[in-house]
Amino acid sequence: MRNIKLNIQYDGSRYQGWQRLADNENTIQNKIESVISSLVKEEVQLVGSGRTDAGVHAENQVANFLSRSKVSCNDILHHCYTYLPHDIVIKAAIEVPTPFHARFNAKEKTYRYTIDNNLRHDVFSRKYALHMPESLDINIMREAAEIFIGEHDFRSFTKLHSKTKSTVRNIFGIVIDTPAPFITIRITGNGFLYKMVRIISGALIAAGRHQISLLELKSILEKKDKNNPIEPAAPHGLCLEEIKY
Repeated sequence: MRNIKLNIQYDGSRYQGWQRLADNENTIQNKIESVISSLVKEEVQLVGSGRTDAGVHAENQVANFLSRSKVSCNDILHHCYTYLPHDIVIKAAIEVPTPFHARFNAKEKTYRYTIDNNLRHDVFSRKYALHMPESLDINIMREAAEIFIGEHDFRSFTKLHSKTKSTVRNIFGIVIDTPAPFITIRITGNGFLYKMVRIISGALIAAGRHQISLLELKSILEKKDKNNPIEPAAPHGLCLEEIKY
C-alpha cells in the first residue's frame, strides 16, 4: 500500500465543512475523495489533519490516503486540478512512509481569524473576514489572549458533545496584529476542539468591545461549563493557516 500526503487549499464558503457526511455530499472531503477515486479506480478514504466547520477556509489543510494504485503523484495533482471545483486546489501530493497519519502526527496547528474593522466592508474580502465597524480595544484583546495561553481544560470553549473525549489542549501562542483596516487573530496550539477557535475568537472580540471582563473570561475558563454566554465568531472569518509535523 502506498501512502499519499496532500496539501490542500480551499474556500469553504459553499461547503458543509471538511468532513464527509452521510446525508450531504457537499463537503471538501467528499469532493476530493470522489475525484481521486475515479482516477485510481478504487475507493479512497482521506484522513484529514482535522475538521473545519461549514464556511471555514484553509490555506494548508493536510490529508493522506492509502492506495494500491501505481498512479503517479503528478498525475494525481493534474487530475485533481482538472476535475475538482475551482474553490478546492491540491497544492502538493507526495508519497510518504506508511505510518504517516495526517491527524495523529500533527504537532502544531495555526488558525487565523480575520476582522474587517473598516466603517464599510471591503468587497473583495467580505467572504473571508468578519465585518465589524465599531472600535475594538486591541490592548484589552491582547490581555484577554494571555488567559488562554498554556495547557487548560477548554470544556467551556467547545460545542463538543462527547463526555469521554479529553477537552485539555495546549495553546502555544495567540498573536493579534492590526494591519489596518484589518485585525488578525492567530491562534497556535497542539490541537483544537469542535468550534474552539471560533469561540475563543468570539471571546476576544467580546473583550475588545468591553462586553465581557477579563475576570469573567477567567471564571468561564475555570468553570469548565459549556453553557456560557460566549457566541462563536462567524465561520467565514476563520482559516486553517498552517500545520507542523
